Amino acid sequence: QVQLVESGGGLVQPGGSLRLSCAASGSIISINTMGWYRQAPGKERELVASITRGDSTNYADSVKGRFSISRDNAKSTVYLQMNSLKPEDTAVYYCKMNVLSRRTYTVEDYWGKGTLVTVSS
Repeated sequence: QVQLVESGGGLVQPGGSLRLSCAASGSIISINTMGWYRQAPGKERELVASITRGDSTNYADSVKGRFSISRDNAKSTVYLQMNSLKPEDTAVYYCKMNVLSRRTYTVEDYWGKGTLVTVSS
């Protein structure tokens, strides 16, 4: 069993910053790609940023230059530093990790429950 828990969401003014964290626990052998997704009201869930085990990153065009993803493999944790936040960044942010499970010896995607980010004055 693998569980992901996000934290760091909240209310912030336009132009402000937030740092999201997502920690994985359970029967983990290794974690491949980690990523952050978001879903705004009335919209589909979309990829915000991802990072591989080799620290190769990928960002949505809408957040390039403002957001930065990083990982700490020793802590099984992924972070999303969000700067220069805009109202259109308002969404529930979800963590996803591709995990090799010690219990099943298979690779599966796991999702967190999400954390709400609201950007408003």
